[in-house]
Amino acid sequence: MLPKGAVVSVECDIVKGLHAFTIVGLPDKSVEEAKDRLAAAIKNTEFEDEERALESPKRSNKKIVLSLAPAALKKEGAVFDLPLALSFLLASEQIHFLPQGKMFAGELALDGVVRRILGTLSIASAAFDKGFTDIYVPEENVAEASLISGLMVHPVASLRDVIDQLEDIESHMVRTVPNVERPAREEDDTALDEIRGQESAKRGLIIASAGGHNLALYGPPGTGKTLLARAAVSILPDLTESEMIEVTTIHSLSGTLMGDAIFRPPFRSPHHTSSYAALIGGGSSGIRPGEATLSHRGVLFCDEFPEFHRDVINALREPLEDRVVSISRAKGSATFPANFMLIAALNPCPCGFLGTKACQCMPHIVEKYRRKISGPVADRIDMWVSVGHLSPETLSTKAKRGGGETKKAREHVARARARQYARFEHLKNVSTNADMGPKEIESLAELTPKAEEALQGAARSMKLSPRGYHRTIKLARTIADLAGSNPIEPSHMLEALQYRAREI
Repeated sequence: MLPKGAVVSVECDIVKGLHAFTIVGLPDKSVEEAKDRLAAAIKNTEFEDEERALESPKRSNKKIVLSLAPAALKKEGAVFDLPLALSFLLASEQIHFLPQGKMFAGELALDGVVRRILGTLSIASAAFDKGFTDIYVPEENVAEASLISGLMVHPVASLRDVIDQLEDIESHMVRTVPNVERPAREEDDTALDEIRGQESAKRGLIIASAGGHNLALYGPPGTGKTLLARAAVSILPDLTESEMIEVTTIHSLSGTLMGDAIFRPPFRSPHHTSSYAALIGGGSSGIRPGEATLSHRGVLFCDEFPEFHRDVINALREPLEDRVVSISRAKGSATFPANFMLIAALNPCPCGFLGTKACQCMPHIVEKYRRKISGPVADRIDMWVSVGHLSPETLSTKAKRGGGETKKAREHVARARARQYARFEHLKNVSTNADMGPKEIESLAELTPKAEEALQGAARSMKLSPRGYHRTIKLARTIADLAGSNPIEPSHMLEALQYRAREI
């Protein structure tokens, strides 16, 4: 589910009496501190008319109560500074405007400057859903907010700037909102063209990218597993409009948004010492999305996969199956989207040289290493691809590199994805073959009798679980899409079955 902001109403009550200035409505520490920020910002706001000056709430001999509703919702962050200041100024009749249909968000500096905030896209989305027509956000966030069509986005630089806009709308110069354009695609240095040999591994990477399947690359150290994983981003298609909104919203809320929008599938590569909270989400300071959510609609690359803590590896079971992460803590609960393509890189043993004279790993050490990846996790990985040693001739500097390999792979993946988008156009939450459930498999993954026969025989001999059985069909469906075939032929099914064999 896409994280969206909640609409909070700001109310202000001012009565004569002993001075008091309070904010109610379940505010956290950062919202409580807004009293000092907005008081200083109001005091330091100057106008061209020297006779006009704003009175700070801390200088008035009155009881001031600022309320954030709904009261049961915990309020966090400095995003409420601007609406709190405007609510007080409007209630004290120091400014005049009609607040209906307008939403405000921004952090105030002590001199009245409006600073950048997190989660602007989520706020704009909630404003549009609730019927607001205008939204006032910091200048640095305006391009992000403009991704939601149907809203009039007003960039504000300071408290005085927003007051000028609100009080003199007709004569105030309208500033144009920049259009967020998709950047030109650049070639990746770690693309397929840069990788010598490993043709079978490249084929497996193309299949996984075309259908969004989980992939495990196993082999000795230094054979190109990491380069292959990083090359996946270079052949994945750009995000669709709805996917771009989803991904940008997540990264905006997390504070990891670099730029105005994310148009390319994200690539996250957590270190193998990452904690459970870092990968799945949560944390002591609040419920925050983890790497599984930050890689939504992209790639989660886990290098040295068995070196991750066993609990961290097992925590991937639910997101790999359900495509969401549900977190429950004493401070609350949340559900984050986590529809990513897992690419795991692993060695055959702790030293990586199993089967050679260089390996000195004891059998029980090798067994313990392999058991770090439990059966349920391994069953959720669609493809097991071997990345073997390369001959010196292949690595020779005089040998020619692949010409246009990345471009060709990208075109193949794009065509396969286009077939899937057309197939699942009428379905919700299904955009790739990997997203299909049993119902979609039965109706949209047509098998020829020979392909069905091959699958049935392999299921008995390989002892495939029901999950493995369905994942094999989904993988075969992707191979058929790459071949431009409507039914799944025996050759597609046999190729899919060879990727289900786990040798480590």
